[in-house]
Amino acid sequence: MAELATIARPYAEALYQVAQKHDVKAWGQALDALALVAADAELRQFADNPKVTAEQVFAVITAAAKQEALAPELQNFLRTVVANGRLAALPAVVEQFHALANAAAGVADAQIFSAYPIDAAQLNDVVATLEKRFGRKLVPQVALEPSLIGGIRVVVGDEVLDTSVKARLERMKVALTA
Repeated sequence: MAELATIARPYAEALYQVAQKHDVKAWGQALDALALVAADAELRQFADNPKVTAEQVFAVITAAAKQEALAPELQNFLRTVVANGRLAALPAVVEQFHALANAAAGVADAQIFSAYPIDAAQLNDVVATLEKRFGRKLVPQVALEPSLIGGIRVVVGDEVLDTSVKARLERMKVALTA
């Protein structure tokens, strides 16, 4: 996985530098669609076929991502990625692009895993508390994970805050068996 991150870094940095001259948010949305398509195993198998040209792969990706009106710079980027055989690295490029955009905006993505659905008012309270805890503005993404039993687990970058019942039970188990 580190190899993909190493390959993706220069692409993401160059892409972000160009995106700063345009609409970073719109570029991020277009890149998300491209990364979703590029993550498909069948598409990558198609792209790896020696009988298929880079232009054919480009056409399939843009059609599947419904991105016919890509900015010329994004078209050049996608053509370069396809021509250099880096389609597998595209999701990592997009991830690093978002990390660069978030860092520049002073924002971080927060994955919130909850055992039960969280309504909007509760989510606002949780995010306000988490922003104080992590010291930056957070963009929450909530996912249900019933195995937590209760509470939440939050992942911000490489930091994890686990206040779930499952984690507490695991800590009690370790303490009792030690």
